[in-house]
Amino acid sequence: MEARRGVLIGSALAAVGVFVAVLVAYLLHWQPLTRFDDAALKPTHRFGRAHHGWVVFWNLYCTVLGPTVFRLVTVVVIVVAFARRNVRIAMFLIVSVELCGLVTEIAKTLVHRPRPASALVHAASSSFPSGHAVGVMVGVAALLTVGLPLVDPAKRAWLIALGVAVIVSIGAGRVILNVHHPSDVLAGWALGWAYFVVCLLVVRPIRPITQPDETPAVPDTAR
Repeated sequence: MEARRGVLIGSALAAVGVFVAVLVAYLLHWQPLTRFDDAALKPTHRFGRAHHGWVVFWNLYCTVLGPTVFRLVTVVVIVVAFARRNVRIAMFLIVSVELCGLVTEIAKTLVHRPRPASALVHAASSSFPSGHAVGVMVGVAALLTVGLPLVDPAKRAWLIALGVAVIVSIGAGRVILNVHHPSDVLAGWALGWAYFVVCLLVVRPIRPITQPDETPAVPDTAR
């Protein structure tokens, strides 16, 4: 248990380091970061301008699997958790998934990086970090944490792989649509993971959602 906790803390610290490094590089107008962002945005913008259906697909994909949908799905899981008297899991999902948008908006407001001028679709608010990257990272990680204990161990690796694919593809989709610089997405993934780990360590949803936090005493058993 302590080893697992140490790995989680180490990964969170590494994620914070990545977030800070990208933020500092942007604030200092570090040219390698600018070239890195432009190298991805320019070709995807040209392709998107020439293929409208491609843009429509990615815009729909990022909407269907976006943070808002994850929060709505999580609301259902929270209700089920409360109904099964598993308050710890419900609180974990509230703090992690439902409140991560607030963390994102605070970061966006403080940094206030403009969206890429080449954006192929409309996107509200500022650019850094990517709200989709943060929200989907936290949503996938939190729901897997709650759901994996209920799944056949042989199938857990497939679910984790599916979760990783969703996280990566949504981040890529935001760059393909040119509504985010790649560095926004990288920072979003880092912030999302660090926030998830903090929530996991503080709230610790240790029981499966099918088990209550406390088993009520059977009447008339205490003498």
